[in-house]
Amino acid sequence: MNLLYFAWVRQKVGKGEEILTPPAANVGALIAHLKSLGPGYADAFADLSRIRVAVNQRHVGLEAPLGPDDEVAFFPPVTGG
Repeated sequence: MNLLYFAWVRQKVGKGEEILTPPAANVGALIAHLKSLGPGYADAFADLSRIRVAVNQRHVGLEAPLGPDDEVAFFPPVTGG
C-alpha cells in the first residue's frame, strides 16, 4: 500500500510517502496502526477531525475498505477564499 502525507501531516510524520503492508482492513484500522509507529505518527493522527483521507484519489471515511495495492493520501481539510 502506498501512503502519501501532505502539508503538516507530512511534517509531523517526517516523510511525504512510504510503502507499507499494514494489518488493516479499513482506513480506521490503518490509522490505528500508524499511530503505533511512533510519536510523530501519533501526533499527526491524534485529532481525526483535522485529517481528510483519499483512497485511490477518492475522498473516503474511516470505514472505507483497503486493499494491498491502494494509494492512501492523508491531508488537512482544504479551505478556499
